[in-house]
Amino acid sequence: MGHYPSTEEGLEALMSAPAANPEKWRGPYLSKKIPVDPWGNPYMYRNPGTNAEFDVISLGADGKPGGAGDNADLTN
Repeated sequence: MGHYPSTEEGLEALMSAPAANPEKWRGPYLSKKIPVDPWGNPYMYRNPGTNAEFDVISLGADGKPGGAGDNADLTN
């Protein structure tokens, strides 16, 4: 599509054409459904990101922002 999905389009844009420029979409880009993090929670996606051009985030075992140990947030 020439750009990363917006935050609003999210990772769902890997599976189905977003409303903006659907004619440029050549997916689906995954052969299975969007994976969940190791604790079974959905990943968060942010574009623009704070760590890179986009961020993919796991909120850790508790599924809540912040935390320590297994509950700590993980991002690219």
